[in-house]
Amino acid sequence: MVRSLLSIDLAPVLPAWLLAALAALALLAVVPAILRRARGAWWRALAFLLILGAIANPRLVQQTRETRPDIALLAVDASASTTVAGREAAIAAARAAIEARAGRLPELELRTVTAEEGGSGGTRLFAAIERGLADIPRARLAGVIALSDGQAHDVPASFDAEAPLHLLLPGRPGEVDRRLRVVEAPGFGIVGRGVEIRLVVDDLGAPAGTAPVRLTIRRDGAAPVTESVIPGREHRIAVPIERGGPSVIEIAAEERPGEVSTLNNRAVVTVNGVRDRLRVLLVSGEPHAGERTWRRLLKADPNVDLVHFTILRPPEKDDLTPLNELALIAFPVRELFQQKLRDFDLIVFDRFSNRGILPPQYLRNIAEHVRQGGALLLSVGPEFSGPTSLANTPLGAVLPARPVPGGALLEAPFRAQVSETGLRHPVTEGLAGANASAVAQAVWGRWYRMLRADARGGTSVMSGAGGNPLLLLDRVGDGRVALLLSDQIWLWSRGHDGGGPQAELLRRIAHWLMREPELEEEDLTAAIAGGRLTVTRRSVADAPPPGIAVTAPDGTVTRLAPERRDGGRAVAETPAATPGVWSATDGTRTAFAAAEAANPPEVADLRADAGRMAAVVGASGGAARWIGDGSALPDIRRVAAGRDAAGPGWIGLLRREDGTVTGIAALPLLPPWLALGLVLGVAVVAWRREGR
Repeated sequence: MVRSLLSIDLAPVLPAWLLAALAALALLAVVPAILRRARGAWWRALAFLLILGAIANPRLVQQTRETRPDIALLAVDASASTTVAGREAAIAAARAAIEARAGRLPELELRTVTAEEGGSGGTRLFAAIERGLADIPRARLAGVIALSDGQAHDVPASFDAEAPLHLLLPGRPGEVDRRLRVVEAPGFGIVGRGVEIRLVVDDLGAPAGTAPVRLTIRRDGAAPVTESVIPGREHRIAVPIERGGPSVIEIAAEERPGEVSTLNNRAVVTVNGVRDRLRVLLVSGEPHAGERTWRRLLKADPNVDLVHFTILRPPEKDDLTPLNELALIAFPVRELFQQKLRDFDLIVFDRFSNRGILPPQYLRNIAEHVRQGGALLLSVGPEFSGPTSLANTPLGAVLPARPVPGGALLEAPFRAQVSETGLRHPVTEGLAGANASAVAQAVWGRWYRMLRADARGGTSVMSGAGGNPLLLLDRVGDGRVALLLSDQIWLWSRGHDGGGPQAELLRRIAHWLMREPELEEEDLTAAIAGGRLTVTRRSVADAPPPGIAVTAPDGTVTRLAPERRDGGRAVAETPAATPGVWSATDGTRTAFAAAEAANPPEVADLRADAGRMAAVVGASGGAARWIGDGSALPDIRRVAAGRDAAGPGWIGLLRREDGTVTGIAALPLLPPWLALGLVLGVAVVAWRREGR
């Protein structure tokens, strides 16, 4: 818009100090005459005034200005906390109304920015406002209006926008909210022990109370357990860790009447169960080249307490050596295999033959220990095919194979192969240098001796000469058994003929026996990352995977068709944005995953409250107003700079009147010819009056 402004200014032809000096002289000449009431004094004063006016050179100036509209910024909070209690609809209605009103105000432009949800730093409302202000000249900024619940997490110490900031809050004052706050939760726990979770239930916006609040605690979808807690006081929950791997614990506080939302009434904690130092008993039946392989492997693991005995001399050998010289430490058979047997997580027999060292009752104890959850590993050599073989003892009842009668020992070069089933088993899947398929060949070094055996159970994951089973894994009752039908794996550790993954294979076997969750061959796991739930089913069976049923925290069930992958895996994915416990089942197994709030500060306080922003709003001259469901908007007025920007029922936007001067025209009010004529005329009149 173009405007013309008229004004009068002075453009003196002499410096201002000289003009002031002339004015003082004129006063000295005129004032005494006026005081004496001399004739012509006033005409003399008028002559002096015309002379001074001519020197001051007054002008009539006409400016042509092109004015620019003022700009108001509307910041809309679109974070997660504005989606509860009908706030989203209230903010949308208020936004539409503000945009309509601003469109009717003359010389005002309204720009809108949105504070989107993102990251985990809470609502970045002022970051959005700063982005909007970056393109607005401060001389044209009329003000900022923020449509928000007040839960901004980047409020600055001061807001220097040189314009009022107004906060419009959806809802009404006096809101209350109950939240469950986890003070401390361990990420790991020892299997067989318990962990302690510390938490507090807060009632925000309500006076402190002593009425107990009921907590519901559920672990891995099991039956819920309830406890009571006093609001505002720290409460401790003891959670037993019964198995290895992640345990998902969901804790929910009962709803408070009238609270804004129950979104922050629950918390999900994931505790990883890990085993304490594992106790392993290694019994070597005789000294041999591969004996140190087992010892080095088990001693290298800092989580393993190893007890190792080597039978240096069979009891039937009698050379009149005194008993006190047969061993440095006596072999404590009764203590190990009867009194403290259940203290061992894994028992390893390395080329051990039954030569009367272990009575049948102790071998039965070992077999029973396996059935009740223990682990047994046998690495056998020629002794397994003789009359002293452990297969002929009570321990044979839990072994997955027995040596072939007559000619069980095979002594010929061969390369170990991963079986077709082993390609999908976690113990042997993906071993470096292994055959990639059942018809391919491994590049591992050769072995020269193995035992032929009739497999009675278990899974053959590796084969040797002639395709005979080489490594058998079996589950017996609640326990596990591994049988390695060769004593020459130590050749790989020496690098013979190219070597092989001896350490990795033995580590996997031992960890599978001790139930490491990552090595379960029949398993279903679920994990949430980046807002997506990934369900992984693992099986050694070469069959199409069944469908996966996923249950969201709100009870919604989604059925997924998993996609087959290598290594016996099948994977299904789905979005998982809702916080809480997600469960997935294939009809046999069930897995749980915890989805935490994507932006924890955002749900820490769900009340609409001006408290966080009160200081900067007040310092800017703005005001905070409640808008209910979006219909109770205050009136929007234009106010001059320096005036109050808010009042009862209204908020103000400054009238800046910023513009650009496009033209200037100046007209002298006392041009020289006019000034000269007037001065001469007045001087003549003054002379004639004084001459009478």
